[in-house]
Amino acid sequence: MSILTVENLSHSYGGREIFENVSFRLLKGEHIGLIGANGEGKSTFMKIITNTLEPDEGKIIWSNKVSVGYLDQNASLHEGNTIRDTLKKAYDHLFEMEAKINDYYMKMTDCTEDEMNQMLEEIGEMQDIMEHHDFYLIDSKVEEVASAIGLNDIGLDKFVNELSGGQRSKVLLGKLLLEKPDILLLDEPTNYLDEEHISWLKNYLRNYENAFILISHDIPFLNDVVNIIYHVDNCLLTRYVGNYDEFERVYEINQKQLEAAYERQQKEIEKLEDFVARNKARVATRGMANSRAKKLEKMDRITLKGEKPKPSFSFMMGKTPGKNIFEAEDLVIGYDTALSIPMNLILEKGKKIAVVGANGLGKSTLLKSFLGQIPAISGKTHLGENLEIGYFEQEAPKSTKTCIDDLWDEFPAYSQYEIRSALAKCGLTTEQIESRVNVLSGGEQAKLRLCKILNRPCNILVLDEPTNHLDQDAKEELKRALIEYKGSILIVCHEREFYENLVDDVWNLAQYSLSAQ
Repeated sequence: MSILTVENLSHSYGGREIFENVSFRLLKGEHIGLIGANGEGKSTFMKIITNTLEPDEGKIIWSNKVSVGYLDQNASLHEGNTIRDTLKKAYDHLFEMEAKINDYYMKMTDCTEDEMNQMLEEIGEMQDIMEHHDFYLIDSKVEEVASAIGLNDIGLDKFVNELSGGQRSKVLLGKLLLEKPDILLLDEPTNYLDEEHISWLKNYLRNYENAFILISHDIPFLNDVVNIIYHVDNCLLTRYVGNYDEFERVYEINQKQLEAAYERQQKEIEKLEDFVARNKARVATRGMANSRAKKLEKMDRITLKGEKPKPSFSFMMGKTPGKNIFEAEDLVIGYDTALSIPMNLILEKGKKIAVVGANGLGKSTLLKSFLGQIPAISGKTHLGENLEIGYFEQEAPKSTKTCIDDLWDEFPAYSQYEIRSALAKCGLTTEQIESRVNVLSGGEQAKLRLCKILNRPCNILVLDEPTNHLDQDAKEELKRALIEYKGSILIVCHEREFYENLVDDVWNLAQYSLSAQ
């Protein structure tokens, strides 16, 4: 049975076609991975099926009485609430049921027998729903989910307006999981989760009894949790049965078959056109030439999709720095309160280091302390000599300028051709290059920010979760470029498979955490 049916969906944005006559179905129990390159329309599709965005054409048909939970990349939280308050809001509809039940019990003192029986039947149905959604275990369920995704480390009584963007995303995910909707719609849920929390979510989704649609560029994660792939490519949605690896296998076979069929058809077209050209003027063969010309007109011609621009990254090496890039001497990091015990760390010239650890341990704080953006609670940091730093910030402000103008502000001496070429080398299309930054997808914005670093000489790269939002092609190219880079690297990353063959050493902040002492 189809829970969601999409018929003849078409949608465009800013003169660019996103979907063209697309059909889609979600069946009971299906675990769908929605994949495709940055900017192909995955998040747009989620917004359309949740009625957040109105399509140009097409029908969106949900089956009756289906509850839908949507984790949006750009969703916001109500200021003034604590994390605990926000998580408990997952049960608001159940508190309303409880109030309705109490109201029914009050009314039973003055009602007919038929009215009482009707109310008792409704009470029984509501109590079943409340029990199914863990209403009588609210506090323990809130604690359980909060612990599983690392919110207990932040503190459940902390106000949401004091949280980082990554921490807010975790709160939204926790609230959604506590709601236990019939259908989960998850847009890159692993972006701000650490390895242990990703492992928990992977197990949760693997055993999830209902259907879900998942957008993710984390291929190992996708492989473990989905059984259907929908590939978004060139305005179309194509369905594949199996996980990501199976999709890749079948997709490659299909592409080779299509290319072979295209070559055969091109040879046939060439022969027919040659025959028509040679024989249309001769009376004796004119009929055969006209017949072949009609065949050419009626032919359903195979077209091969144009190659999508693939990023090509190459970091420019700056001047030679001193022996030590960064040095921490009894450094205690934090904002208002300490996050760590005193740390003594050295990043030497040419070394590549991954900074790992659970959310809330201070990975981003450590980078900002080294860069002098926030003061240390105590201790000292020393910067080496002749440093040229390329800093990729996890949460950068979104510009309302066009992509071209945003980069031009950084490199005013560049010609328009040089600006366009630099952006194209990062895998951005003409439409994306001419769009405003704040309407680009997370992956497209990340490519723009990388572009700014790529066009300056650097002898140290400080990268805070650079793989968040990047599609597979961009991640693979970034890793290749970082391996090739001759300078020093300090990278925060939660994807072990990305950094494990890249770095010389790993700094795990868990060993410096106050809570671990």
